[in-house]
Amino acid sequence: MSAARVEITKIIAEELNVRENQVAATIALLDDGSTIPFIARYRKEATGGLDDIQLRNLGQRLTYLRELDDRRQVITKSIADQEKLTPELANAINNCLSKTELEDLYLPFKPKRRTKGQIAIEAGLEPLAETLITSEQNPESLAIPFINPEAGFADEKTVLEGARFILMERFAEDAQLLKAIRAKLWQQASLEATVIKGKETEGAKFRDYFSYQEPIHKVPSHRALALLRGRNEGILQVKLNPDPEQETSIRESQYEPMIGQHFKLNTDASAAGLWRKQSIQWTWRVKILPRMETDLFGQLRELAEAAAIDVFARNLKDLLMSAPAGLRPTLGLDPGLRTGVKATVVDGTGKLLANSTIFPHAPQNQWDKSIRTLAALCKQHKVELVAIGNGTASRETDKLVSELMAANPELTLTKVMVNESGASVYSASELASQEFPDLDVSYRGAVSIARRLQDPLAELVKIEPKAIGVGQYQHDVSQSYLATSLDAVVEDCVNAVGVDVNTASVPLLARVAGLNRNLAQNIVHYREQTGTFNARKDLLSVPRMGPKSYEQAAGFLRIMAGKNPLDGSAVHPEAYPIAERIAAANQRDIANIIGDSGFLQSLSAQDYTDDEFGLPTVMDIIRELEKPGRDPRPEFKTAEFREGVENISDLQIGMTLEGVVTNVTNFGAFVDIGVHQDGLVHISALSDTFVKDPHDIVKAGEVVKVKVMEVDAERKRIALSMRLQDPVASNPPQDQAAQNNSSAQKPRPKSRPQQGAQKARKPAGDKSAPINSAFADAFAKAKKR
Repeated sequence: MSAARVEITKIIAEELNVRENQVAATIALLDDGSTIPFIARYRKEATGGLDDIQLRNLGQRLTYLRELDDRRQVITKSIADQEKLTPELANAINNCLSKTELEDLYLPFKPKRRTKGQIAIEAGLEPLAETLITSEQNPESLAIPFINPEAGFADEKTVLEGARFILMERFAEDAQLLKAIRAKLWQQASLEATVIKGKETEGAKFRDYFSYQEPIHKVPSHRALALLRGRNEGILQVKLNPDPEQETSIRESQYEPMIGQHFKLNTDASAAGLWRKQSIQWTWRVKILPRMETDLFGQLRELAEAAAIDVFARNLKDLLMSAPAGLRPTLGLDPGLRTGVKATVVDGTGKLLANSTIFPHAPQNQWDKSIRTLAALCKQHKVELVAIGNGTASRETDKLVSELMAANPELTLTKVMVNESGASVYSASELASQEFPDLDVSYRGAVSIARRLQDPLAELVKIEPKAIGVGQYQHDVSQSYLATSLDAVVEDCVNAVGVDVNTASVPLLARVAGLNRNLAQNIVHYREQTGTFNARKDLLSVPRMGPKSYEQAAGFLRIMAGKNPLDGSAVHPEAYPIAERIAAANQRDIANIIGDSGFLQSLSAQDYTDDEFGLPTVMDIIRELEKPGRDPRPEFKTAEFREGVENISDLQIGMTLEGVVTNVTNFGAFVDIGVHQDGLVHISALSDTFVKDPHDIVKAGEVVKVKVMEVDAERKRIALSMRLQDPVASNPPQDQAAQNNSSAQKPRPKSRPQQGAQKARKPAGDKSAPINSAFADAFAKAKKR
């Protein structure tokens, strides 16, 4: 093992608080081509039981450190080629664990365009600059011998300017100084935003930030992304204030003495001291502050993007792992007004049986005819479930289905409102065209809605993850990082549930560990040509299915009712001998011990371990034999929207309603209560106890009960609470929009705040709400208690 690998292994082990041998084993498996789901499920002995989250964190950190090491080697070679690599510098480079700090070390040696400092050095002014650092003589008298008109330094003034540029570049390229200033700024500087003059109307959605100030390290992710979006759209002017506690009449920054102290410069009232002081001021204002603002804005964006992507990933996981309604005949309805409601019927396997368009709403108003049409479809195809898309006219269509059920109780239908985000993306996709080449695009969305109810995971994998719409500011974050993170979530979910190889679609198979789209297509093609698979080992006959791909995928692919009952479980084929040994030792058949909880719970896993399979694997096998192919997803439940509450105008303060969580953010959860506008349950209203992370309380897709606390119909904001005993305001709230517009124009104080005053100004117009962003404008109003 190389020294670099040993060092990386040690660093990761310390950061993740695990043993070095766990990290080393995981790195070896990853380098050998193993996937995260396979390692997490079937290599627990090697990794010491690291779960998929730990493994993905390890993999991300491994990639970062390897990239850092590659960059370190390039920088070391570059400096060595310049013959400027000292032992101290080499040691600093080798011990650096941050890409930013590594670039700081490289800055003085980095090839760059010819600067004013370099021009001065070429003119022979470097000795003067060195002298001016410590000399107490008059700078102008020291400059006289260095006058060089031919080089552009014709008098004392230009000579001293040249010397100053030399020192400014030296000061601004000191890695230790930059590190110290960056750390202090992150803790003490504030982020400030003002509206660009004349953009007040155009940028109304950003009015919460027209007069804004907050410590940069406290700015939450959603607020940071809103500010950066406002700046990018030319609405907001966003800047870093390094001295927020300092009166504006004081011109010297607290960081200027910091620079002087770092280089031990005397900045007294003498001519030499004043010259050095001015050099420090120029260094700070011209060189260091602009760079620090860029660096810290970049750091803020990275942290905000990471938080936003994490929120998106967790919401996506909750949605993908939401309860399936099961393989039951389903009527899918894609609501519409003028163009009608698209209705499709799919059987228990998702196969399209029938489709039709009904026009129950204005302008046709064929209400009774639509009910008769739907009743006929349900009777003919023995429909059990009705999936209603939650888009335009969804509540009106929900009412239609309610009357259908009341008029035909013998149908015993169950209706469910389904999130239709991304259905239009699927409808127009190449995959949908291949599945339904002769079906109109408008019906494909209804098919997707029906299938989502049957099995959300199997259907949603057909859509690009970011099109599902459960994130915040998803278009403002790194698209490659977002795609990588969401793809990992989909992969983990698919492999956690397992896939029936005889019914799975190409998109679903492509998400199985060890497979890709080409292999998935080969599996489906082979299945269509030769019939269903009867055993897992038959997969080795699929073209391009090599031993490595089979090893990675086999445990996650199920053969239901096959020749070997173990093929329908999560037991990996390589571990079949363990299951067979358990059966043989107890003189029983494999098929007979599967599902026999009493017998399996009486076993001692230690009795069946060997040199290849340790206790974790044997325990997993016994658990799997007890409930083979068990689905980790929760039991199917539905929310009942209140009759008569179909629009925001129908809401009344104090109402208790049932709804479905559509999105969970760091500041609360959005809930669909059936009025075409999600309401917000602020983090403070999620529980009677302190909530650090809303994801600890609710998940996307969860059915919850909420109380209506505030309604702002004009701004389409609804404040909800899951603390049902909370009292409501006796009077409706004042027009919040008017408050925002008036307070947004208040000028920022020009002097130091009084003792005890609020230091971090929240966005104007909402002194307590945590949302205050363009994202929240489209949803609900938060009320912090």
